[in-house]
Amino acid sequence: MILVTGATGKVGRHLVADLLAEGAQVRALTRDPESARLAGSAEIIHFDPDRPEQLAPALAGVSAMFVNVAAVGRLATDLMAAALQAGVRSAVMLSSFTVSDGATQAYSIGTQHKRIEDVVEASGLAWTILRCGGFAANTLAWAPSIRQEGVVRAPYGDAATALIAEWDVAAAAAAVLLSDGPSDARYILTGGESLTQVEQVDTIGAAIGRTLRFEELSPAAYRQTAAPYLPEAAIEDRLRYLADCVGRTAEMSPDFEKLTGRPATNFADWATEHASSFR
Repeated sequence: MILVTGATGKVGRHLVADLLAEGAQVRALTRDPESARLAGSAEIIHFDPDRPEQLAPALAGVSAMFVNVAAVGRLATDLMAAALQAGVRSAVMLSSFTVSDGATQAYSIGTQHKRIEDVVEASGLAWTILRCGGFAANTLAWAPSIRQEGVVRAPYGDAATALIAEWDVAAAAAAVLLSDGPSDARYILTGGESLTQVEQVDTIGAAIGRTLRFEELSPAAYRQTAAPYLPEAAIEDRLRYLADCVGRTAEMSPDFEKLTGRPATNFADWATEHASSFR
């Protein structure tokens, strides 16, 4: 039995499907089972992060689990303690490649994820950390302005990143969860091509058959635009990260192909798959 936290998220849905396709038993945790709409035979369990007493029954009979930081958050310590008590053998954690191995973290999200990485690594379970680069799905935030105006407004159009498809993250996690290979390891997951934000917009335009326009925002304008939706720390993380990505080829790791035996999905194929969201 494999427990998947964040089972109804972008990665979680694909992970549940991948595990079921390989014949695994899957227990999917979600805050809203009524709207989960997970395909296949997954056991869907209601989970309220404000009720840690639900952890023990959710972990009964589980041998391995997928730890999604966004779904677990402040319950990470309780979750790992309960997992050890329940006899869970291993955990795979979804983290961020903004985490550095030193004591000092450059980004606030790196600080948050490093804290949970430390909890997972000290849990007594065998562990694997998947430090992911930017998600291709993050560009779905551009969809409203693309549909309405054919334009994307963002800072640092020349910032180059290697975006990874959500189903590729799930495939890597499934490969580890189903493997009897080495544990206590960290992997970097990225896409296999370096594209600037302007090139990403052009790629989406090609997928939907429209010529799109990129309008550069100054950092100050981006702060004003993003303030109603994002915490200040997240905004500053984003600006600093993109500024660091200007004028260089994006970091690309071979770890995804090592884990899955296939190359990462290219952004053009991802955009074609999601074309309806941008039309």
